[in-house]
Amino acid sequence: MRALVDNRTLKQLPEPSSAPRLRCWVPRGVYAPQTDTRLLRQAIRREGVSAGTDVLDLGTGSGMLAVEAARLGGRVTAVDISWRALATARLNALLNGQSLRVRHGDLASAVPGSRFDLVISNPPYVPAPGIAPPRGLARAWDAGQDGRLLIDRICDTAPTVLRPNGTLLIVHSHLCGVDATLARLEKAGLRAQVVDRALLPYGRVLRSRLTWLREQGLTAAGRGTDEGTTEELVVIRGEHA
Repeated sequence: MRALVDNRTLKQLPEPSSAPRLRCWVPRGVYAPQTDTRLLRQAIRREGVSAGTDVLDLGTGSGMLAVEAARLGGRVTAVDISWRALATARLNALLNGQSLRVRHGDLASAVPGSRFDLVISNPPYVPAPGIAPPRGLARAWDAGQDGRLLIDRICDTAPTVLRPNGTLLIVHSHLCGVDATLARLEKAGLRAQVVDRALLPYGRVLRSRLTWLREQGLTAAGRGTDEGTTEELVVIRGEHA
């Protein structure tokens, strides 16, 4: 479950096994690294990122996934529509002795004409009542009534910025439809599969809209989940067919 923190102190992130610790500073209004970040970080480490690997982080937030890719040797471009997020990403890169190319803009439109070996994304994915675009702090997690406001766009545009044999890694909740993402990526020309899963309790935001989620039929769609109790996070990997 995505959440924001009102905490401006420097933190040490929980690490995947054998990974060096990362230093992370997150101001109010920027998404703080959580379980979805950790899952995607593990997946990035399996991709063999090295010197010469061009990486694009769509919706970088705190920048910690971009920092991880840079520390592995990648040439990383971090994109976000939030100026505050980009400033945070740049600072976290400096705190960890790395450098990032940051670009302000709406997903892949921020890097016109560029191509990458690896595209990563931890987008907003929480289903939300109402049809108005999310505003303020909620932009970090709310993603339309089906949770796919940005996921579908990433599925459609990622192949256009991937090089041949390039790879997409995206993380999201079962609440917004794992099968829908797999099908959308296949339609866009990528072979797609789930490579990581994790179960965790509903957070504050999901608990607050549980009745609405049940009315939408969204609460019991995950493998091994208990309705109204847990959500399943998945990392989906897509590569050119």
